[in-house]
Amino acid sequence: MQFRNGRTHLFRLVSPTAAISALALMAACVSGQGQPLKPVSPNGVWAPGVDQRGESVRALDVGHRLLAADQYELAIEAFNRAALEEGLTAEVLSGLGSANLGLGRLGQAETLLRQAVDKEPQWPEALNNLGTVLLEKGEYAEAEQILRRAYALDNGQSDAIRDNLRLALENLDNTGHTAPTGDQDKLVRKGGGVFLIETTP
Repeated sequence: MQFRNGRTHLFRLVSPTAAISALALMAACVSGQGQPLKPVSPNGVWAPGVDQRGESVRALDVGHRLLAADQYELAIEAFNRAALEEGLTAEVLSGLGSANLGLGRLGQAETLLRQAVDKEPQWPEALNNLGTVLLEKGEYAEAEQILRRAYALDNGQSDAIRDNLRLALENLDNTGHTAPTGDQDKLVRKGGGVFLIETTP
């Protein structure tokens, strides 16, 4: 009698829902053909495999997306991977320069953007970003020439290039400008990897 009461007591502890869950868990531990799952690596790590049918995303595209999200450090890493995949193309150099510009690293940005412009001298976005760097550094005469070239190549369609050129011309004409540009101007990223300097009152 005591044995019987002990068994009923045990069945009361395990609910039917828990029993079904345990059975489902045991069934999930066996693959479809009755073979137990094996660890992916020898140290016993269980991880899903890589879908070999999926298409990989180019590191250059990832860099542009990160640049658009203002994630400049991550964008630099992605553009560095793109340089390994595709070489130091003008687009990779421009992306690296733009990311450094977003971080305020004007010297590095200028070097990279000059290299991009040397490879693609007819690319208005790279010219605009180089002109923006020169504006930030206070080199208004060269910035005006480069931005004028970018504006001509763009056929005047980009508002950001036009506004940067206007700002360069104002600063070039204003010889009594004593305050540094960084105190009054704010760097703003526009679409398509183009930077604009907005004057704040």
